[in-house]
Amino acid sequence: MASLEQIIDDFAYLDEWEDRYRYVIELGKQLPDLPEADKTAENKVQGCASQVWVVSHAEDDSADPVMTFDGDSDAHIVRGLVAIVLTVYSGKHASEIVRTDAIETFSKIGLVEHLSAQRANGLRSMVKRIREDAMRRAVV
Repeated sequence: MASLEQIIDDFAYLDEWEDRYRYVIELGKQLPDLPEADKTAENKVQGCASQVWVVSHAEDDSADPVMTFDGDSDAHIVRGLVAIVLTVYSGKHASEIVRTDAIETFSKIGLVEHLSAQRANGLRSMVKRIREDAMRRAVV
C-alpha cells in the first residue's frame, strides 16, 4: 500500500478527475480483503450508503497504544476511500489519531469537493468511527 505522502503526490500529478477516480479505485484494489468473519454489525460503519466495515486493533493495553485498522467496502470507489483513510490513521498512537482529521487530507487533495453528498457523509462517518475507537483507547 502506498504511503500517505505518495498518495498526496500522486493526486497532485494526476490532472483529470477521471484519472484520480481510477487511482482511488486502484488503491481500493490494493486493500487486503477483510475476512467474512469481520464483516459483522459491530464492525459496520453507520452512515455510509455502501456497506463499509472497519476493524480497530491496539498494539497493547497502554494508555496510548499504536493502533492499526482493517477495512473493506462493497463499492469500488468507497473501498479506495477506505484505503486512504486507513493510510491516514494506521500505525499512529491513539492520541494522535484523536487529533488528526482525515477530512483535512481529503480536502487538501481536493477529493471532498468531488464526492457525492452521500459519499462525503460516509467518509465523515468512517473518520468519526476511527477517531471514537482511538478516543476510547487514548489518555488524551
